[in-house]
Amino acid sequence: MSSCSRVALVTGANKGIGLAITRELCRKFSGDVVLTARDEARGRAAVQQLQAEGLSPRFHPLDIDDLRSIRALRDFLRTEYGGLNVLVNNAGIAFWPNNPTRFHIQAKMTMKTNFFGTRNVYLELLPLIKPQGRVVNVSSMASLLGLEACSLELQKKFRSETITEDELVGLMNKFVEDTKDGMHIQKGWVNSRYTVTKIGVTVLSRIHARKLNEQRRGDKILLNACCPGWVRTDMAGPRASKSPEEGAETPVYLALLPPDAEGPHGQFVMEKKVEQW
Repeated sequence: MSSCSRVALVTGANKGIGLAITRELCRKFSGDVVLTARDEARGRAAVQQLQAEGLSPRFHPLDIDDLRSIRALRDFLRTEYGGLNVLVNNAGIAFWPNNPTRFHIQAKMTMKTNFFGTRNVYLELLPLIKPQGRVVNVSSMASLLGLEACSLELQKKFRSETITEDELVGLMNKFVEDTKDGMHIQKGWVNSRYTVTKIGVTVLSRIHARKLNEQRRGDKILLNACCPGWVRTDMAGPRASKSPEEGAETPVYLALLPPDAEGPHGQFVMEKKVEQW
């Protein structure tokens, strides 16, 4: 077991916002920071980059589309640290608008990673989250703006304070199904596979925060979704308004909420402020 019992972990951390979050946690978090990446070579190169800056992250491979990979990470954390203090779910994908892949296939692939992959990481690592732990799910302002573009019926479902995880999973699967025949817009969905997956991440965060209140209230774990902003990354492109370092500010703020903090919890946070969902 590591001599340091405190640990923070960032998914999708070899570049962009994930790398910037990892860098700031290495500077500010009292404990070890684990950088994870699907591509091991790129992940280790990112670790070397941070080491050259005088920082000391650890590396562990993680493909959030692969349950075996998630469980290997879970076992590593349990063995090395006996748990987990901070989890930042940052890994995600997006297709460029001119990508020739059929919309339905894009929707299926984006949903698999952004929603179901994020959900699987959380479900597998939840039992390891220690008291006063922090969970940050990196969502997007697109989730809030996209919700407004959905039908009133869908808006009501996604804003419900009693929506269950099974109901949410059913809605995410329905979106993918509705894209097969190109009828998703007529059925009330916004015309963006990325946006719908991030609606799912935000609502999933609200559901899991509610469950924590019910099942582990005394542990004072805080879980939130956040928008890093429009950040210059491979995903958003070079014209975005924020640097990765600026994009990391809100996720890091939520990851480092002090032990006595009462909130935010179960919220959608942007620019370190709670946005009305």
